[in-house]
Amino acid sequence: MRTRSTASHAFRSRTVAALSALVMGASLAIALPGQASAAAPRVDNPYIGATPYVNVDWSARAAAEPGGDVIADEPSFVWMDRIAAIGGTPGARGLRAHLDTALSQGADLFQIVIYNLPGRDCAALASNGELGPTELGRYKSDYIDPIAEILGDPAYADLRIVTLIEPDSLPNLVTNAGGTAGSTPECATMKANGNYEKGIGYALHTLGAIPNVYNYVDAAHHGWLGWDSNFVPAAEQFKKAATVEGASVSDVHGFIVNTANYSALKEPHFKVTDSVNGTTVRQSSWVDWNYYVDELSFAQALRTELVRQGFASDIGMLIDTARNGWGGPNRPAGPGPLTSVDAYVDGSRTDRRIHAGNWCNQSGAGIGERPTTAPEPGIDAYVWAKPPGESDGSSEPIDNDEGKGFDRMCDPTYTGNGRNGFNLTGALPDSPVAGHWFSGQFQELLRNANPPLGGGSGGGSDTEAPTVPTGLRVTAKSSSSVTLAWTASTDNRAVTGYDILRGGVLVGSTASTSFTDSGLGASSSYSYTVRAKDAAGNVSAASAAVPVTTDGGSTGTGALKVQYRNTDNSPTDNQIRMSLQVVNTGTSAVDLSQVTVRYWFTPEAGASTFSTSCDYAVRGCGTVTHTVRPASAPAPGASHYLEAGFSGGTLAAGASTGEIQLRLNKSDWSPFQEADDYSRATNTAYADASRIGVYVGSTLAWGTAP
Repeated sequence: MRTRSTASHAFRSRTVAALSALVMGASLAIALPGQASAAAPRVDNPYIGATPYVNVDWSARAAAEPGGDVIADEPSFVWMDRIAAIGGTPGARGLRAHLDTALSQGADLFQIVIYNLPGRDCAALASNGELGPTELGRYKSDYIDPIAEILGDPAYADLRIVTLIEPDSLPNLVTNAGGTAGSTPECATMKANGNYEKGIGYALHTLGAIPNVYNYVDAAHHGWLGWDSNFVPAAEQFKKAATVEGASVSDVHGFIVNTANYSALKEPHFKVTDSVNGTTVRQSSWVDWNYYVDELSFAQALRTELVRQGFASDIGMLIDTARNGWGGPNRPAGPGPLTSVDAYVDGSRTDRRIHAGNWCNQSGAGIGERPTTAPEPGIDAYVWAKPPGESDGSSEPIDNDEGKGFDRMCDPTYTGNGRNGFNLTGALPDSPVAGHWFSGQFQELLRNANPPLGGGSGGGSDTEAPTVPTGLRVTAKSSSSVTLAWTASTDNRAVTGYDILRGGVLVGSTASTSFTDSGLGASSSYSYTVRAKDAAGNVSAASAAVPVTTDGGSTGTGALKVQYRNTDNSPTDNQIRMSLQVVNTGTSAVDLSQVTVRYWFTPEAGASTFSTSCDYAVRGCGTVTHTVRPASAPAPGASHYLEAGFSGGTLAAGASTGEIQLRLNKSDWSPFQEADDYSRATNTAYADASRIGVYVGSTLAWGTAP
């Protein structure tokens, strides 16, 4: 296990002036193949004692930004995200030119991302690649082999070359290839054809044969793999990929977590083992039964599991800290209130995303820890894998020749999907295609850096905050959304945007003077404030709060009602159980074949297919139908519903169907978290249930729909 370096920030060693000289065309001392010596034996941690390459293309863009000079000399990875990138593209030098520049800098460590698998990133359109799902042969011959030929040139034998192998690939096979809310047909295809595993195995074997190359495999992040249903299966999947196409575990020097993501390195104000009034932090909406709340604890635990799976006992971990600082005005100074577990976690967490599944150009993020060697046991380095300022994806469709599509998760108006709990994306507006320069995000990352940045021009001497927004008002509302508008603020230079806060928690940002907050609960009360910000990072005080209560969902007015009692004393086991009875409150008989009952719930993680059972019915279980359907308009606590009906019969005026005992489970028998389910109640004696719907045909006759 590795120990902490004596230098707290061992990477930073180049000045902006020196880099500028390179960019301006200073002559390069290029080593020729005949001048190089044989590569030195691999070391345990390639970062110790090394001087990493500063990517001069990125550095020039960073230095051109107001305040960007303060980080422009930090080392970051060079991305080879398509075949053309190997030789160079307009505005970006090719791989060999980067390596030659590294030698001229005096660097002895070079970092590169290998990122062009067939069917790349099967769950995110923004980062789709140029190769189709079946083009494994082209991946080998036109992509990996040319890279290996360049990296193996004796001219570069004195460089320690760190490769980051294929982000967002193998984890998708674990979580998104079937049986989950986030599954896609594209991921199912890649799991079936094995080309992710074969491509990575070939890359590990081919690049691992070069003596000075250190392969680190991407291992997602805690908000992706931190559940027990994903954690060990992911480690097993990594082992499988590392032992095909001639590869072996010895070709893997380590793993990297949080690549191009925003998960906090450490959560200083709460732990996963904390409890509030007897409720564990794991039960909070934010943690959602995850076993980890930050990347450091996840990386160290994953390392232990990977060794258990058969990887070398001295493997190291890297953590991408380029954009997970979460500083600025929204960073909590201490633990949250103890009024409830959600209030405690939401008030404590430094990661201010709307949902941990949000990944695209996140509003409020900041520069994280600067690249650092051996900062913690088992961690080889904190690195900048995703260079700050490079977009994650476009906020609207943009034609391009790079194979990169438009993913709604990059659209700030999108209300989400199963992978982010049907929440807003938290993405910044006006973003370009993935990998292209995004000045607006770069400026926000500087403003929200944690640890704070020192030096630099800081965007000038502007320290005056915009005026407080006024006239905050509700212009429209429904059962699941609220639309706000306000009077524009003014600034001594320019107002660049507004943050919208619900109950003091950031829910979105906009450059306009209106905003719609979606995905809310029916008949629920909220309080909103707005604050203005400018390009220098100055933020106004919050506006006066405006309270609002959402409309109720559609409410039945028929002559039926349903009564419910809770027969499930554990809201966290792997079944949902209940007893229901339908009562005819009218003056005439009802045809039961036209009657259905809907019990709304959310399955959370795990399988998205279900089994249902009738355990007992006064009228006989053979007369009761039951199934699970997805909600046509998912709402908090109500993404699905159990629908119960009757094969026939009538219900006389004033009569009851008598008790019907029902239960359901997911096909993988993973646990539910029923506490926030829309229809669930805790009464153990029969009572009228207004959050369970009774329908006659398609007409709601009883209850309030979510």
